[in-house]
Amino acid sequence: MKVEQLYTGCLAEAAYYIESNGEAAIIDPLRETEPYLKKLEERGAKLKYILETHFHADFVSGHIDLAKKTGATIVFGPTALAEYDIHVAKDGEDLKLGDVTIKVLHTPGHTMESSTFLLVDENGKDYGIFTGDTLFIGDVGRPDLAVKTDLSREDLARHLYDSIQNKIMPLADDVIVYPGHGKGSACGKNMSDETTDTLGNQKEKNYALQPMEKEEFVEKVVDGLTPPPQYFPKNAVLNKMGYESFDSVIEKGLKALDPNTFEDLANAHDALIIDTRLPEEFVAGFIPNSIFIGVEGSFASWVGTLVIDLKQPILFIADEGKEEEVVTRLSRVGYDNTIGFLKGGIEAWKTAGKELDYIQSINPHAFAGLVEKTKMPTIVDVRRYSEFNQGHLLNANNIPLDYINDNMARFNREEEYYVHCAGGYRSVVMASILKSRGFEKVVNIEEGFGGLQEKTNLPIVSDVLEPEA
Repeated sequence: MKVEQLYTGCLAEAAYYIESNGEAAIIDPLRETEPYLKKLEERGAKLKYILETHFHADFVSGHIDLAKKTGATIVFGPTALAEYDIHVAKDGEDLKLGDVTIKVLHTPGHTMESSTFLLVDENGKDYGIFTGDTLFIGDVGRPDLAVKTDLSREDLARHLYDSIQNKIMPLADDVIVYPGHGKGSACGKNMSDETTDTLGNQKEKNYALQPMEKEEFVEKVVDGLTPPPQYFPKNAVLNKMGYESFDSVIEKGLKALDPNTFEDLANAHDALIIDTRLPEEFVAGFIPNSIFIGVEGSFASWVGTLVIDLKQPILFIADEGKEEEVVTRLSRVGYDNTIGFLKGGIEAWKTAGKELDYIQSINPHAFAGLVEKTKMPTIVDVRRYSEFNQGHLLNANNIPLDYINDNMARFNREEEYYVHCAGGYRSVVMASILKSRGFEKVVNIEEGFGGLQEKTNLPIVSDVLEPEA
């Protein structure tokens, strides 16, 4: 028996490969199929099952394309309804895979079709559970991502409590927990850096597995939930209804365009131009009205958070050799309408004599000097509320990048803004969006809050209440 976790850090997502006696199963695959096909070929194994723990919201799964290319059966848990051929497993159903068995445990709560797959080894011993978004290391799945349901998040949390108590907790302590996500995913709120653990350890350390009544569990699970990114329900619908093949998305997106054709297509299609280079390269010169979302960061999730329309035509700039990665990562979150990239990158644009725009930047020392010599400038801290509350510059305004589209009315084109995040990535994204929308007086604070803390004596305050003595 072979069990392998296939972890993708930029999405904090875990797919799994299970193999026994020449037969294989893949759990929750990403959009691109080639890595899985290559692994099957290298191992000389035949894919029998593609197991989906639920209709994912944070990424588009590769289950449909993979099934077409291998003939494998797509398996969902009870109550799942899809617009393509699937096997809807019964609660407790055994799926034979070589010399091992995969038992389907219906664990509704994150969504109503959510299921956990229990792997039973060759000797009949419970080996591991593939929990999807039902149970994480340190957390459980958020109960507000179900597609088209009349159930409230509290209702779903009650289902989740029953699933945990009746299906997960009775299992042996040495069973290994293989979750669908790790820290950084928006599918939970308290996930660990670890991506596997024993169930016994989770019974001791995971707040959601401690002894408590149902309503206390509900209160703990829904407390502090922020709205999910806007692309989540759209991805869930794609996973349920079907989508364009990944191969055609790649073919369409990997069109190398000279500067004139690139510019013509941008105008003709009202295309969004995304610059995926490093932030320091972007601020030094970029195509007017383009926005920065660097591929070296959490690229796909930021695109999904900020770009409202999945069908938006997209053109992009990337470092040479990164083009396929950009299109792939866009497709993972359902942005399938990439129509090409700038051949030769920004240097080709310069050589063609075309206009560039710039974002003014200031280092921490210079910013501290500015504060000392003048009245307090308008500071925009684009970190998340939780980060801001832990510590921020005195008089800073917190406008998280996540919610920029809801907060544009807070900006004035006549006012100058000094923008920072934690380290310098998100602030450049924010500055580029503001510039593209006509806000010219935007200055990026290099190195972010970390640099300001380390290299200046500017006053820092916290909004976290200190415990009473």
